Amino acid sequence: MLINLSHYMSILSGASFLLCACLSFLFIKQADASKSLIKNIFSNSCYLLFISFGIYVYLAISDDFSVEYIANHSNSNLPVFYKISSIWSAHEGSMFVWILFLAIWGYFFNLHKPSNDQIKMTSIGIISLILFGFMVFLLLTSSPFTQILPLAPENGADINPVLQDPALAMHPPTLYLGYVGFVIPFAYSISFLIHEEYSYSWERAIRSWSVIAWSFLTIGIALGSWWAYYELGWGGYWFWDPVENVALMPWLAATAFIHSLKVSADTRAHRSWTILLALLVFSLSLFGAFIVRSGIIDSVHSFANDPERGLYLLAFCSIIVLSSLFIYANKYEKLSSKKSTLISKQSFISINNILFITLIFSTMLGVLYPLIFEYLYNEKISVGAPFYNSIYIPITIIAAVFLVFSIEINWNGSLSKIKLLHPLSFSIIFAFVITLYLYQEFEIKNILLLISLFVGYLIIIRYLFVLFMSKYINIASFCAHFGLGVLIVAISLNSLLSSERVLNLNINETKTYKGINITLEQIKVLNGSNYDSIKGFLKVNDGANQYILEPEKRRYFVRGQITTETDIKVTPIKDIYVTLGDQLDDGSWIVNIQLNYFIRYIWASMIMMALASLFIISNTRRQS
Repeated sequence: MLINLSHYMSILSGASFLLCACLSFLFIKQADASKSLIKNIFSNSCYLLFISFGIYVYLAISDDFSVEYIANHSNSNLPVFYKISSIWSAHEGSMFVWILFLAIWGYFFNLHKPSNDQIKMTSIGIISLILFGFMVFLLLTSSPFTQILPLAPENGADINPVLQDPALAMHPPTLYLGYVGFVIPFAYSISFLIHEEYSYSWERAIRSWSVIAWSFLTIGIALGSWWAYYELGWGGYWFWDPVENVALMPWLAATAFIHSLKVSADTRAHRSWTILLALLVFSLSLFGAFIVRSGIIDSVHSFANDPERGLYLLAFCSIIVLSSLFIYANKYEKLSSKKSTLISKQSFISINNILFITLIFSTMLGVLYPLIFEYLYNEKISVGAPFYNSIYIPITIIAAVFLVFSIEINWNGSLSKIKLLHPLSFSIIFAFVITLYLYQEFEIKNILLLISLFVGYLIIIRYLFVLFMSKYINIASFCAHFGLGVLIVAISLNSLLSSERVLNLNINETKTYKGINITLEQIKVLNGSNYDSIKGFLKVNDGANQYILEPEKRRYFVRGQITTETDIKVTPIKDIYVTLGDQLDDGSWIVNIQLNYFIRYIWASMIMMALASLFIISNTRRQS
């Protein structure tokens, strides 16, 4: 059977990765012939894994329900797109994809770097060892190859209905590509330490790889936020869920690493700090894999699993992280870094990196504290938005202020004179005037919200001056930091202006909320391909325009699961967001309406940040 062939190829792939790792460390100082051998073995190991996964995809598309995982998470009525995405809809399949992407990163890194690069060959050995460890985890504790014998079911149990969405189908693969992409700087930095080639500019060798991984991670987080917004009926973009937070921590560390990598590559300053960040980013990715797959937290995003899987992941990830930190500690004194002056771009970047680490530590505390408390006192508690907001808002404000003033500082440490007619002065004045207007217009009493609006507009206006007045502009820096300013303003205005109301409406009844007239015209019972639905038809009149919104509730045949499908009217400054609830005893229907201001600009800002990576890669290639 084809599933057995896929299984055997995965086993061979894992064994080949182990062989590659052993040879790379055995011949760590040997001739070019061994390097070529290691390169070929790694490539062939990847080919075996790629073929194994390709066969698995074919089995999912062809509805082979003799495979237990496919039978439990797919259905013959699904479109091909969702049959494929069902592979990463649960633990075993998503772990398969996680490992596949890890191998893809290693494969292209193996092809790109020349074989005579000894640091590269040791890096391949480290990546092979990591791949082998996760292959063992997949094959022994989380096998997607288990069969239903002797009689397979006629049809599958269907994919979770909330996962039948294009954005979510793309969210996990994109996020995984970001997570595992940082295995390249992780492995390369360890290899750099092992070989003690301290004159070698390892930072330039892995900068493009790091930026691409950061870009995937940014897009993956944005896709997940967007999907949760319109699919789950939450109406928000971030809920400080533990699994959301373990995706945020690697992003914060990666952002600090990208900045530090730039400093080290250009000035050789803070090299030891940059290496530590390289280790931290991938370590946090491994921590995220453990949290999501160990079953120790309850989350809409997590995979509930047995303790044996969590124990293996904890042990394996601990070995990887502790070994890397041991090597780093032993080589630390030999790392030479140029010291930067107190007033310089390097120092400002270092300060902001410290702020990023503070956010990471705070987020880690918010994730782990409820687990520790439950273990000690056998009581469940949760850490929510008030805790995170009280930390993130002031630290983000401080980081934004450092960002704006760093524009005036040169790499050599000299400070531009800030005169009355300087662009920074104009930026401060304009930002203050806009904030003052908003304060008076909306009677804002939250001081942190006012300061957030001020620094957000300060970033936006200062970078507009950079765009229109500078002879030379770093377009990557502009996109990333302008996007940050838009993000801060959008989140601030969203929290200030957004509101919601639950209405009880009878057929043909009209109610008004915030100047918007809402009429429930009719309710229809409809039949979909694999679900029944109750759809409401709401006439919405906002004074300027009139349109129909059609929220619905669906019940899927196979699982019997009920989902809420929102309908959203998008305007330039706000979303009119409507969900349909249950029918009450008096015959009226519950309708929830939310006015979400500037929420689209949040995702637009993240797109701008991701676009910045393209310019960074382009600049790096021109300089190399």
